[in-house]
Amino acid sequence: MTMRATSPTRQSDSTVSPFPTVSRLFEDFLNTYPFRTVAPERGDTWKPAVDILEKDGNLVIRADMPGISEKDIDLKLEGNVLTLKGERKPEPGEDRNSYYLAESFYGTFTRSFTLPQTVDAEKIKADYKNGILTVTIPQKPEVKPKTIPVSVK
Repeated sequence: MTMRATSPTRQSDSTVSPFPTVSRLFEDFLNTYPFRTVAPERGDTWKPAVDILEKDGNLVIRADMPGISEKDIDLKLEGNVLTLKGERKPEPGEDRNSYYLAESFYGTFTRSFTLPQTVDAEKIKADYKNGILTVTIPQKPEVKPKTIPVSVK
């Protein structure tokens, strides 16, 4: 039994369009096995989720990259642009067409981050643990203006 909300301005059910209901039923039908798509439609590429924060005077970038081997991660600094590249590979021997539901993405990705000029590029460290890449970027000590005394001769 379907319950409907009543509205004081509603004329009668005979004026209600059947198209939204039919459209919803058709979408529900196509979303059942074997009609549904194997992977969700999010475009051709995927990117790992990233958090950027400041902690103990350092910039910290954390990237969620479960299922990626550390040998498939490439981190480069060119100028003040930090680029993270990687690839998530499917399990060998698995046939994606046999899945009932597949929400994981596979393939290559690239993320680039423009760093402030105040970072100490020589001391950047990266650690990969439990599927999370943590990049710690130290800041250079703040340069304070120096007052130069002028002597009178």
